[in-house]
Amino acid sequence: MEYLKVASLFCGCGGTDVGLLGGFDFLGKHYKKNRVKLVYANDIEESACKIFEQNFNISPDRRDIREIDSKEIPDVDLITGGFPCQSFSIVAQNPKRLGVNDDKGTLFLEMARIIRDKQPKCFIAENVKGLLSANKGEAFPLIIKEFENAGYTVSYKLINSANYGVPQQRVRVIIVGIRNDIGFKYEFPNEILKEDKNFACLGEVVEREVAEKYYFSEKAVQGMLRARKDMNKGRVQDLNKPCNTVGSHLAKVSLNGTDPVLYENGRYRRFTPREVARIQSFPENYKLNGSELAQYRALGNAIPPVMFWYITKQLIRQLN
Repeated sequence: MEYLKVASLFCGCGGTDVGLLGGFDFLGKHYKKNRVKLVYANDIEESACKIFEQNFNISPDRRDIREIDSKEIPDVDLITGGFPCQSFSIVAQNPKRLGVNDDKGTLFLEMARIIRDKQPKCFIAENVKGLLSANKGEAFPLIIKEFENAGYTVSYKLINSANYGVPQQRVRVIIVGIRNDIGFKYEFPNEILKEDKNFACLGEVVEREVAEKYYFSEKAVQGMLRARKDMNKGRVQDLNKPCNTVGSHLAKVSLNGTDPVLYENGRYRRFTPREVARIQSFPENYKLNGSELAQYRALGNAIPPVMFWYITKQLIRQLN
């Protein structure tokens, strides 16, 4: 089989693309190269694009996807995209989830437009679990129908990255479409790890010593302890289990929030950017740049590379 040429939409810092390409190591396992060639990437977030550019031999198109004519995108075999999830996220309660009624919530239409115009062999889209229930459950069927109307046989599944060797409980909706004339429906890969006791754990990826700036002040700790009587806050993580989902706002993590934190030697702390990269299953040689705020945001929005590697490997096998 020839190399699949790929256009990566909403590429962010490239979690999707690390997994697509393969050829990396994580937690002592080697993930072989896939027969994939990245020929185009797009994202509007400049800081994420700078991280992407440092790790891939390609400069993302930084225009708003609504401004990009499909004719400007190379002909490809596969289009991928984690279209913006803020409108669908269960944690996005301020404002309330708007789903497809929100401006960002309609960006899946731009992905569908490009897929319809370019007619690649297949596509892979990703979003949060809340996509299934947004707009009282009405948004998701509309999204699936839009992809089907572009000429594709569509499969979807809720996937937990922990079942594929990622040290994180991150549940996402994966949507895969195969062009109708190719004549088959994508079947998702079997879970690699089915039992909790076999999951990769947080303790395998955290640092033993970190800078003082990552620890919470005594004032923050006391505030959390006062609030704890009435609120489910201060999500201290068990090092012997996968981490809870890491989000894009970890630079501003609070002990009075629901974000995952660590408790070590009698002190609370947040994760370092490199720890977040490992929690997401980025390889150790993945380069980070820019401010820590930008790094947290890009990493928290990323798709776990290891999970995406299995999805891609299965797709290539079935296309063959």
